[in-house]
Amino acid sequence: MSEPLVLGIETSCDETGVAIVRGSELLTDVTASSMDEHARYGGIVPEVASRAHLEAFLPTLDTALERADVDLSEVDAIAVTAGPGLVGSLTVGAAAAKALALGTGKPLYGVNHVIGHAAVDELVHGPFPERFVSLVVSGGHSSLLLVDDIATGVRELGQTLDDAAGEAFDKVGRLLGLPYPGGPHVDRLSREGDREAIRFPRGLTAGKDKERYAYDFSFSGLKTAVARYVEGYQDRGENVPAADVAAGFSESVAEVLVTKSLAACERNGCDTLVIGGGFSANSRLRELAAEEAEDRGITVRIPPIRYCTDNGAMIAALGSALVRSGAAPSSLDLPTDSGMPLETVRV
Repeated sequence: MSEPLVLGIETSCDETGVAIVRGSELLTDVTASSMDEHARYGGIVPEVASRAHLEAFLPTLDTALERADVDLSEVDAIAVTAGPGLVGSLTVGAAAAKALALGTGKPLYGVNHVIGHAAVDELVHGPFPERFVSLVVSGGHSSLLLVDDIATGVRELGQTLDDAAGEAFDKVGRLLGLPYPGGPHVDRLSREGDREAIRFPRGLTAGKDKERYAYDFSFSGLKTAVARYVEGYQDRGENVPAADVAAGFSESVAEVLVTKSLAACERNGCDTLVIGGGFSANSRLRELAAEEAEDRGITVRIPPIRYCTDNGAMIAALGSALVRSGAAPSSLDLPTDSGMPLETVRV
């Protein structure tokens, strides 16, 4: 049997992504972003994102099919993000996918956006090991997953209890007067600072919290600590040491993420950690993960930055895994779920 040709559609937030994979080989990945339209508001505006998806979907689909030299009739299955995400954005993608599935008679798979961030790594680094831990970190998610099979065996170990890592970076970027989205700007600024100059708190890593919340994350207190530190300088009329603040903050986030992730690997007998999501582009997270994992004999797999932000390739990759596993397709009336559980691979 030939490898399945799967079309993936991603519209969970502000990127309209369409990709085509054959088995675990990526043929094309096209993304249209409405980020510039949100920048003036300092954050994502759901209605603006939904309208942008409506305008971008057909041109993005046409471009993907053209670049892959594939006719829509040749596609074996269609995968689309069913959640989590913004309700309006999810609805646009799901409606488009249902129309395509109905028109072509192809099976439809409504898949989990977060798990897609892990699944995309197969397109880059090849087959997954029998069992691994995945850390998915982005503007809206900070989650630890134990994966026995990316298509059928995903278990949630822990997640953020408040702010996600990327969300915290955006908020700290705002505190430091940096442009939106703050994450990349805080990352760049942190490289100019001293990581040891300011030690900010490491959430849920001490006392009873260390065991009770072994795999959970909390960055709200850290964000507050940074805000108070910055306000102290401002109240005194002094210049804020922005580079050192960014460096100290970045070190705190990276240390917590890496420490908990590697502990999850060791406690669950895994020698591989797969990191995905928009925040996995963070330079200090990548450096620290590589350093700490090497000391423990754990392999770290992180896809190139182009696959870290939301994209159609991640959805096509997960859809392909489902097809290859023999999973039944979703119904044409599949729902979208903004709070889709992380252990639900497909609906």
